[in-house]
Amino acid sequence: MAWVARAPGLPPLDPEARALLDRLTPMAAPAGTVLFHPGDTVKGFVVMLSGRVDVYLTGASGRELLLYAVEPGQSCVQSTLGLMGGDDYSGEAITRTACELVLVPRDTFLRLMDLSDAFRHFVFAAFAQRLQSMMHLLDRVAFQRIETRLAQCLLDRAAGGTLHATHAEIAVMIGSAREVVSRRLDALARRGIVTVERGMVRILDPETLADIAQSTD
Repeated sequence: MAWVARAPGLPPLDPEARALLDRLTPMAAPAGTVLFHPGDTVKGFVVMLSGRVDVYLTGASGRELLLYAVEPGQSCVQSTLGLMGGDDYSGEAITRTACELVLVPRDTFLRLMDLSDAFRHFVFAAFAQRLQSMMHLLDRVAFQRIETRLAQCLLDRAAGGTLHATHAEIAVMIGSAREVVSRRLDALARRGIVTVERGMVRILDPETLADIAQSTD
């Protein structure tokens, strides 16, 4: 089956637009692959077929913040901005899992934007959704307490009640510092809400953790 037919979120396209995409070949990227660095020129629009890519922003202090994740049907706002506005990447993208993706070169992307109403709508809809998620991130980092963000992160990312991540990785997820996360996790552990082991946090009391996540105090 041609990759266009199995690309999540990609709408039905007219024959000319589909022919342009059918010429492109999917690529595999193992987990841990760096797709772009800050300052790199944007080379194309990424269509995710499977897997997950995390996009980070690194401050002058060296502290990282997870801006967003790109999964099938979603877009990378940095790529779209670069293709349409000419800016270089300001963040770094790393595959979190093994991925299959297609890179639509700049020239092909711009031609498709002019040629296909369906493709243009797909790009702008995914772009708007991504901007909305980044507004939510800004709200959390700017206005929510560390405890609230940490509790919500644990609830969202734990699988089977356990989050496999280091304190430094959790800090990146919530836009904080490793030392702060370590102190907050120790406090939760003393209350019997979680247990903390090397590279792992196990949730013992999800109800209380949910209350903390919803707290506005």
